[in-house]
Amino acid sequence: MAAANGQLVIERILRDREGIWRQIIEQRKLTHLTGQMLASSSIALAVYGAVLGFSNGPLQAVVSLVKLPILFLVTLAICLPTLYLFNLVFGAKLSINQAVSLVMTAITVMSTLALAFTPISLFFLITAPNYSFFKLLNVAILVLSAFVGLKFLTSGMQAFNRHREAEVRQAAMVTLQAPVPAPALVPEAVPVPVPAGAPDADPGVTPAEAPAPQVVMAGPANVAITAPAHPNGTHPGMPMPMPPNMHHGRPMHPGQRPMQPQLPPGERPASMGLLYIWILLFGFVGTQLGWTLRPFFGDPDMKFQLFRGIEGNFYVDIVRTLGDLFS
Repeated sequence: MAAANGQLVIERILRDREGIWRQIIEQRKLTHLTGQMLASSSIALAVYGAVLGFSNGPLQAVVSLVKLPILFLVTLAICLPTLYLFNLVFGAKLSINQAVSLVMTAITVMSTLALAFTPISLFFLITAPNYSFFKLLNVAILVLSAFVGLKFLTSGMQAFNRHREAEVRQAAMVTLQAPVPAPALVPEAVPVPVPAGAPDADPGVTPAEAPAPQVVMAGPANVAITAPAHPNGTHPGMPMPMPPNMHHGRPMHPGQRPMQPQLPPGERPASMGLLYIWILLFGFVGTQLGWTLRPFFGDPDMKFQLFRGIEGNFYVDIVRTLGDLFS
């Protein structure tokens, strides 16, 4: 449960969220991290489950202590393949270890928050022993804990998407910043004047051409001095200013915008819409499985039962409990 620096894994998740996402993205010691989160969440859920069962007695508390961690882990086992296949179908490079670690992060936060509500739940169990109120209170606690935990799941998936986009953007910048050779400057040829009294040139011969002289400003009064041009028509190298329509050394047409980096073919960022659908699926599977494994809350007016018959559903029972509470 404790990390290498002495912190509990839940402390790392809450204090160094970006560090956890970076470890999952880089796939560093994921097996160790997942094992820590599994142990932490199992202990937290076991303690909270024991409080739920105490309304019926110690035996129901022991059974709920075992069944509540099983509920979350079996729900994860049922829904994890769907999350992994969603990412494969839509091209996101999310490995199975990364998917397990992301979901276990959410479950760890969820179970720790439920554990934090344990004193409140126990307080109302002792001071206001109303079974309907106690059941609705703990359903609300579990729903709130699940909402916060799944927010961590969406945060982790968004961090994964940002990392992939940053990698692609960096690769595109390296490609676009490749050096482009500057064009050579060729001076314009200037005809050489023929001195007076010189013999007439052969009409079939073209007079020699010399490079134009350059004007250089020198002296305190900025007197113009004519400097001889370089021989053989050469010109000294001069830096070329980049025109305003250049992007990373490459010419652009007027009105053209810089090219945005694209993900490699066949790869897309993880779809957040599909992740929200998966979260709903996780909630429906969890509630139905919880209804199948009931009772978790021990009804003081009923004898102890390990399991009950499969009849009705979770949502109808919540509506019925609300009616009993206000009747």
